Order: sequence, then structure tokens, then C-alpha cells
Amino acid sequence: MLDEPYVMKIIIAAGGTGGHLFPGIALAQAFTAKNSDNQLLFIGTRRELDKKTIAPYGYSFVAIDATGIKGKNVVAMFTSSLYTLKSIAQSMRMIKTFSPDLVVGLGGYVSGPVVLAASMMGVKTAIHEQNTIPGLANRMLGKIADRIFISFACSQSYFPQHKTVLLGNPIRKRHIVEAGQSQGKTPFTLLVIGGSLGSHQINRALIDALEYLVPIKNTLRIIHQTGTGDITMVREAYQTGGFSAEVVSFIDEIAPVYSQAHLVISRAGATTLAELMIHHKAAILIPYPFAADHHQHRNAGVLVDEEAARMIDPEHLTGKCLAGQILDLYHHPERLSALEQNAGKMSKPHAARDIVDHCYQLVA
Repeated sequence: MLDEPYVMKIIIAAGGTGGHLFPGIALAQAFTAKNSDNQLLFIGTRRELDKKTIAPYGYSFVAIDATGIKGKNVVAMFTSSLYTLKSIAQSMRMIKTFSPDLVVGLGGYVSGPVVLAASMMGVKTAIHEQNTIPGLANRMLGKIADRIFISFACSQSYFPQHKTVLLGNPIRKRHIVEAGQSQGKTPFTLLVIGGSLGSHQINRALIDALEYLVPIKNTLRIIHQTGTGDITMVREAYQTGGFSAEVVSFIDEIAPVYSQAHLVISRAGATTLAELMIHHKAAILIPYPFAADHHQHRNAGVLVDEEAARMIDPEHLTGKCLAGQILDLYHHPERLSALEQNAGKMSKPHAARDIVDHCYQLVA
């Protein structure tokens, strides 16, 4: 690591989901912390989510016409291939204009053409894999990228060992600042997050669980992110049952909300898991059943194996089952505490900083 870091120009290719965008933002923050004169450019998709997510942080953003190809029919795959060629050409023009020292891909289909274009143009490249099972784009890019950063040790087998480094999943600064804040003793607060769009399955299970949670409702507080489709249904269910609940379609800044929670119910996306570990939070994980290669099941399994979380298979999810897990941890605080401590042991709070240090070594 250099004593006086030189100025770098970095392109970060990330988009399509918060699970790719938020680690990219965390890396951008770490590059800026390394040297405030570093110049960052995000390349993402044309989805409104990408621009909307990046905008509050003030980073430059441009979009390309990228699209995924996995699982599509023959006609769609042909169309996607044409889009891929177009997106590579777009990426090459952007790289030529910005003239970066480094291009970092965060996985997902947008990173493929950008990292490939950079490699073809002789620019140093790195990729980061958040999940236990790499997506198609990163599996392919792993063959050409100069450096590969992974979040879980079990991902190592998918990439060339000599250029792969286990450093963890980058987390935004706000989470680092908020981590460790005390949630107090009462009331027992349950945080329900089904991903950025919410989860109808989890929403329905919580509603069905309420009849079993009646004995503790006077000492229970619920914060529930529902997504837009179910907000009225969920809010009315809590009101009818007489539960104290804050129901919102989306939580803009979730870091301070984690500090209020005793127990979290969530999907098992890699970024969410990294946040849970940073905040030392006990969780009941319900993997998204349609995630590519069932990677959310594998993600959750890593925490379960370390006794850092509990998991309910979505195929077996019922209100009664979910309520049983909540009540067990409510009535046995020592079990809840053990999950918190083990989750904290798995956290890598300096992942973003460490990745940036390796990037400087790569470019030097």
C-alpha cells in the first residue's frame, strides 16, 4: 500500500439489482476515501433503479444497452447477442473517452460487456463476486479478469486460484458507522425485509403468523418493508390484529433501522447477509426460490453452518412455522445472542478498503 496514493480513474460496472449496485457504491466510497481526487464513473443498465440508486451519492453515471441471456429461448438469445455486441461497442467508446486506470465489474449482465471491452483495450480489470455461487457473467469474466475478489471461501473453486482473493462483500460507509449501535431492551423489534421490491411470500407468511404471535403482541414491535403491491393488505392485517407495526413499501436508508431490530426476517441475497453480519443481527432467512442456481439457498447455508442464522426453506414456509421460530428466539434470548455473536464473527467490515488496496497494487 502506498503512503501517498496517486490519483486514479476508475470505472465501476454495476446495475440491475441493489445487490450489485450497493457493493459498487461501497467500493466507490472506499476509492474516494483513499484519495479524494480519484475519479469514478458508474456504467449501468437503462433501468430506472440504477440511476435512482447512484444519484444520491453524486457519482457520474452512464447506461448501456445490456441484457441477460441465461434461460432465454433461441429468438431471445439471438436478440440478446445483438444487444451484447452493441453494449461492447458502447463500452469501448466510454472507456476511450474516460480513459480509466482500472475497470471493476460487480457481476450481473452489465459487467460482462464493460469488463470484456476493457480487457480488449488493455485496461486493467477486476471483478467482485458477492454470492457463494458465481453468476454466469462472473464465471466467464473470471477467465480474463486480472484480479477476482470473492465474499465466501466456497466461491474459490469457480475461479483461477492464483488471481483470486477472499476479502468479503463491500459495505457502504453508513452501515459501518451504524454497526454496533444498541437497540435497547424493549420492545422486541422484528424487522421484515423481502428484498428491494418486497416479497409476497414473506408478507403472506407474516400475516398468517400473527394469530400465533398474539401472546407476545403487547411487547412486540414490527417494522415491515412490503414492496408496493402488498402494503395495504399487510397494514390492514396488523391493524386488525392490534399489532404495533410500521409498514412501508421501501426503506430508503436501512442502516439505522438495523440498529433498532432484535431479529430480522429476510431473503438471503449476498448484500443483505453482509449487512446482517456487519450489524451483528440474528436472522431467519427465507431464500428466494427462483434465484439463479439456487444461490440464495447456498448463501443462507453458509451462515446456518456457522450457527449465525436460521433458515426456512421457502417450500416449507407457513405462518405457523415462521411464528414458531420467532417465538423460540423471543423466549430464549441466549439463542438469539448466540446468533448475533456468530454473525458478527463472520463480518468483514474492511472489505471495501482492502479491495481498493489490492486494486492499487494491481495498477501500480
